[in-house]
Amino acid sequence: MQRASVNTDIEQYVIDKVKEIRTSKGISQAKLAHLIELSVGFIGNVENPKHIAKYNLNHLNRISKEPNVPFKDFFPECSL
Repeated sequence: MQRASVNTDIEQYVIDKVKEIRTSKGISQAKLAHLIELSVGFIGNVENPKHIAKYNLNHLNRISKEPNVPFKDFFPECSL
């Protein structure tokens, strides 16, 4: 049986969080791609759970600056 997603739980959390923030601010995939200088296809691939594309820390850093979202908001809270 094939996994529904090729991403780990933390990778999927980050992807979902970026998408949630993006849509809540009314930012399309195309607009986000333009803001962070990536292709629209890349953003679509990242948001497709069956594709291996992922955001890296540099992407998240650029994303946090454009819609003005604290970098830490892309990650779940953890308790030590």
